[in-house]
Amino acid sequence: MSKNTRVPGYMQSKAARNTRGIIGDREIRFKCSLQNTILDVLRGRPGWQEVPGPNIQQQNSQQNNKPAAGYQPVPPIQRNSDGDWDFYWCDREWLHQNYDTMFLHEHQKILHFRNHYELTRKNLMVKNLKRLKKQTEREQGKSEGLSFDFHPTTYELPSEYHIFVEEFKRNPGITWIMKPAAKSQGKGIFLFRRLKDITDWKKGEYQPLTDTTREVPETYVVQRYIENPYLIGGRKFDIRIYVLVVSYNPLKVWLYRDGFARFSNTRFSLDSIEDAYVHLTNVSVQKNAPDYDPEKGCKWSTMRLRQYLTAKHGSEAVKKVFKGIDNIITKGLQSVQKIIINDKHCFEMYGYDILLDSDLKPWLIEINASPSLTASGKEDYELKFGLLNDLLNVLDLENRLTGKEKRIGGWDLLWDDGPVLADDGNMECTTNGTSVTTANSFLGCHNDRKRQLREIYTSAQAIKKT
Repeated sequence: MSKNTRVPGYMQSKAARNTRGIIGDREIRFKCSLQNTILDVLRGRPGWQEVPGPNIQQQNSQQNNKPAAGYQPVPPIQRNSDGDWDFYWCDREWLHQNYDTMFLHEHQKILHFRNHYELTRKNLMVKNLKRLKKQTEREQGKSEGLSFDFHPTTYELPSEYHIFVEEFKRNPGITWIMKPAAKSQGKGIFLFRRLKDITDWKKGEYQPLTDTTREVPETYVVQRYIENPYLIGGRKFDIRIYVLVVSYNPLKVWLYRDGFARFSNTRFSLDSIEDAYVHLTNVSVQKNAPDYDPEKGCKWSTMRLRQYLTAKHGSEAVKKVFKGIDNIITKGLQSVQKIIINDKHCFEMYGYDILLDSDLKPWLIEINASPSLTASGKEDYELKFGLLNDLLNVLDLENRLTGKEKRIGGWDLLWDDGPVLADDGNMECTTNGTSVTTANSFLGCHNDRKRQLREIYTSAQAIKKT
């Protein structure tokens, strides 16, 4: 390795890194590549100052499109070693282009781990879950492998086309769903019951490519469609859950209490599998429905959903549902724990999408690395504003907390190199008189986040003075 070669921050020894450490009393400088709720939160945060000027990606684009006469491009490592910011909410494309040549100072925090896609690409997510399941069965027995039974039967196309066909023929008449492996917002998704509907992915007809003008079929996953979703008012829904990972080694996970259920705009039926408004709950799809109401937005808060399920099925059944969701969250993260490039400068906020079937069994549909932060209405804006403000509170760039907290605003510490238990009498979720004081998970529970924040900051200040 030459003397001029820069090593990514996560590979450097402590001595080799900038030792600036805690930011202290000065203003915190931030950059943001998005123009939505997160920018509002950052601009409104006391003591935080936006770094002016275009981001690095924009500078590169301008330089590449309009080079001046005699222009000598600045080496990427010099462009990317910019230390003018403390916090950067960047997009995934910027990170992929710059991370490997970027030096991060001790005090800097940046959104996304380098290879976050190991969990958020649909094909890789299933591959990693299957691998961890096999490992668990080898080490702990077949019965423990049952804890991974939360994602539908899935195959990657075109590479597993022939294996899929065998499964398809063993289960005639059922419905399957096709999804692009690397797209979001419902793009490219369709349902089918006949093999002739997916002939473009038939293995053997695209490799080798004898026609150089012919495009290779896009990678898709095909999943057994859940034909018996839990319905409310005759409509299908899924649950968006927010999960914050601040470290993969050791694994440290926070779960946000508030989320929402996204409903389809049309009553559920298997008679019209081509109707996206029936089967896809994505807001980006539903907002185009002819009778979509932007004020209602086809959403329920997670608290409202929990109250509804408790009134209909009882607290024990609902407790089992949410315990199953906790299991999905932790198993998903554990499946990539040894693969993700851990860097103490990085953090990730995932959007888990969970579907309940008619037996109240939770199913993992997908995990998003960039869950939408654009609000669909006033309530949605308030939820996301609080979510993001509390995320910054958890990261604590201001160094106002002790680091021992189990709850910060709406975020509950779910896993800290092992399961986290709730504090007796201090962090209860009470529904119809039943208190839950076991796992530190309170999804859909009442949350007076402002009061809680005042209490922990007062307590932390008192502890630091002693």
